[in-house]
Amino acid sequence: MGTENLILLLVEAGFYFVFMVGILHLRHQIGIGVFIAALGVMHFLETYLAAVFYIELPFGVISPGSSVLFSGKLMMILLLYVKEDAAVVRAPIYGLLAGNFLTVGLGFFLRHHQTIGAVPGRIADLAFIDEMGWLMLWGTTLLYIDALAIILLYERLGRVFKKSTAMRFFVSGVVVLTFDQIGFFAALHFLNGAPVEVFWGGWIAKMMAACAYAVLITIYLSYSRISAIPVSPRPISDIFADLTFRERYEDLLDRSGRDALTGVYDRSRLEFEAPRLLSAMLAAGKPMALMIIDADHFKDVNDRFGHLAGDGVLKETAACLQRALRGTDRVFRFGGEEFVVICEDVSPQAGAERAEALRRTVETEIRRPDGVPVTVSIGIANSYNDGTTLNALLSAADARLYAAKNAGRNRVIAS
Repeated sequence: MGTENLILLLVEAGFYFVFMVGILHLRHQIGIGVFIAALGVMHFLETYLAAVFYIELPFGVISPGSSVLFSGKLMMILLLYVKEDAAVVRAPIYGLLAGNFLTVGLGFFLRHHQTIGAVPGRIADLAFIDEMGWLMLWGTTLLYIDALAIILLYERLGRVFKKSTAMRFFVSGVVVLTFDQIGFFAALHFLNGAPVEVFWGGWIAKMMAACAYAVLITIYLSYSRISAIPVSPRPISDIFADLTFRERYEDLLDRSGRDALTGVYDRSRLEFEAPRLLSAMLAAGKPMALMIIDADHFKDVNDRFGHLAGDGVLKETAACLQRALRGTDRVFRFGGEEFVVICEDVSPQAGAERAEALRRTVETEIRRPDGVPVTVSIGIANSYNDGTTLNALLSAADARLYAAKNAGRNRVIAS
């Protein structure tokens, strides 16, 4: 009986692999959604079999739902990453997690219905739905962790097994499926009282599955004329950011607080970021410079050439400031024709020199519509001398800006 079960298990693994790889291979013809939907549809069967359906093999008791179907799903997710990228593979990962949260939520509401026996001899087993819902939720949470881990480990192993894609798949599968077996057995033992034999038999089966799927994937990639997948040149942290949508969050954060006209940060972003930057500099014992930059005679540009021309001068000035500063410096539009520049770890003397360089650059590069150079006046403050709060630095820089304008404009005043 054990040998017959083993043969059937291998046939099931082969059938699963051929079917799933077939629709993955045809994803450009039939759409990637078919592959993702197939992964999702299988999840209930995987969890049900893992909970109640066991067979005996020569080396122990196992469930095909866990050893064949779940292991196969995890390897399919890794193969999808290899064939596409992190931005594509995160769709089924988060879709499965969201779907199972929905299952548990709906199960909660279903328990409050008053049911009737419309079909003779059939009664809804809501306790079973509850149990399956929580197992599916736990299994999907594990799958989420497993999927992130197997992709990141696969990339990390690329630095060890540079020419062997099979070893990268196999070792990744062994490590992550071992973790998964520990996590899922804990839930089975807690909810269903699964014996320890199920853990060891399932673990051995998953190790065999990792080996079998690694071989099958290598054969498929060879058929696809991909003998060795190159190691991604991207840092692991970037891949993790893609998988967890962090790059979307960072992009949204970067887009928020932007001035619509000039593209530099706006005043709200200044009020949010500057205190944190200043605190960090003070904690490190380093000075921070703050400049207020005002475009000279800007009202004259608007009056003589119109507001569109004035907007153009502001955009060019902002772009010029960004080009002239270090990558760690920040430019904010403070209001009207005024900009604030923050420079970390800059002494009062170095800050004054940098402000003077900005003044000269603007005068050299920016022209009004009539060809007259655009000039700026700059007031500069430094946490070394002028205060330890944003308001103190702004007040000091603003006073020096007005002193620069009263002294004839197109100049820097730092003290």
